[in-house]
Amino acid sequence: MRGRAGGRSRGARRGLRDATPLTYLTLIVAVILSIFPIYWMLVVATRTNDVVSSVPPPILPGGHLGENVQRLFDNEDAYFAKGLLNSFIVAGSVTVSTVFFASLAGFAFAKLRFRGRNALLLTVIATMMIPVQMGIIPLYMIMVKLGWQNHLQAVIVPFLVTGFGVFMMRQYASQAVPDELIEAARVDGCTTFGVFWRVVLPALRPAMGVLGLFTFMQTWNEFMWPLAVLNPENPTVQLSINNLATGHFNDYTLMFAGTTVAVLPLLVVFVIFGRQIIGGIMEGAVKA
Repeated sequence: MRGRAGGRSRGARRGLRDATPLTYLTLIVAVILSIFPIYWMLVVATRTNDVVSSVPPPILPGGHLGENVQRLFDNEDAYFAKGLLNSFIVAGSVTVSTVFFASLAGFAFAKLRFRGRNALLLTVIATMMIPVQMGIIPLYMIMVKLGWQNHLQAVIVPFLVTGFGVFMMRQYASQAVPDELIEAARVDGCTTFGVFWRVVLPALRPAMGVLGLFTFMQTWNEFMWPLAVLNPENPTVQLSINNLATGHFNDYTLMFAGTTVAVLPLLVVFVIFGRQIIGGIMEGAVKA
């Protein structure tokens, strides 16, 4: 076993040495194309409107970022500070709930035997085939019926767990957790939830990190559903940025300053969960 792993490692090193200059050039171009929109966003956020519209446009950051951020938080139409707080509450709540319930359901579908398991799993998978846009109208009617319109629970409760999260955790649990380990925990007297909490949950950490990152990013960037169910006075951060663009004059420096501030939490979350993603990829590579 160790010999095969060593052979794969040596083969990977040989493949890295055999990479052609064209491979490195392609990767460099891909990185530049990926980073340039973020860089341009920062450039505009640090400039003034008269410079942004000049020809040729500026390519280096200016010195007005602090001034633009101050104007952003002082803008009475955007409610940007409240939008940031609401987005933290919504994205954090949805992420924690999705990771926990998806892990619990994934463990049940992967390792427990109960009647109707396959039918329930197919139902969960079927929910992934329905576009979110198709459910906006009936979901909005439910929120109005419950009196949750213009309240944060309207953008939290419908997304406390997702079919994608359940299916992802089910697939990972079926491979990462040996049945023998679960049987040993049962022999030691663990209950079903005890097995999940003490044995399964630690093994699912790489997948939980990936799911947490994806869920937080998706919820943080969600625009259509909050636009439908929240009002401009109680927005998420994406609605706050949208409020900046609804006036008669588009203040691009203000809009890009808001976008820059809104991107920072995503970068922090990516740094925190990046190790889990790399760990999960490396673990999968070793098992392969």
